[in-house]
Parts: sequence; C-alpha cells; structure tokens
Amino acid sequence: MKMISRIASAALAAAFALPGFALAQGDDPLKANGCTNCHEKDKKKVGPAFKDVAAKGLKADDVVAKMKEGKGHPKLTKPDADLKKAVETALATK
Repeated sequence: MKMISRIASAALAAAFALPGFALAQGDDPLKANGCTNCHEKDKKKVGPAFKDVAAKGLKADDVVAKMKEGKGHPKLTKPDADLKKAVETALATK
C-alpha cells in the first residue's frame, strides 16, 4: 500500500511539472499550482489541511524548499516564485 502511495505521489508531481498544467485555473495560486488536488482548506485530504500547516508557524521559504527537495511532499519543479505565492496563500488560511 505504501508503494502505491509513493507511485501516485510521483505521478502527481510529474503531472504538475508539465507545461500548461495550470492553464485555466484562474488567479488562485493554490489551484494554479495543483495544491488543491491533495489539500483542502480545513480538512485532511491526501496531504494536510492548509489551516493545519499554517498552525505550525512555518515560513513560506522553508515550505517551498521542502517541496523543491521532495522532503515530506512530492518533489516539484515549478518556479520558486509560483510556489512561494501558493504557500503564502495556504499559510494565510485561518
């Protein structure tokens, strides 16, 4: 079961890296970067709820670094500025 989860995470990460994946997602950086595929505002989905992550008091740059390295999150190859905007939006969730 754990192997299936890892394969699914890798497949999602690869899909997010494809050019044009975020087209037609609007101005919401969480949707545009695919965050809402695995996270919701106030309940756990595949990943933790945005409010739970925000409650940890993490800095956006630290979260982006973990996402880029693939530590605790599927490795992402999106530009840092796009990820930072999405993370800042998520961390502002109350």
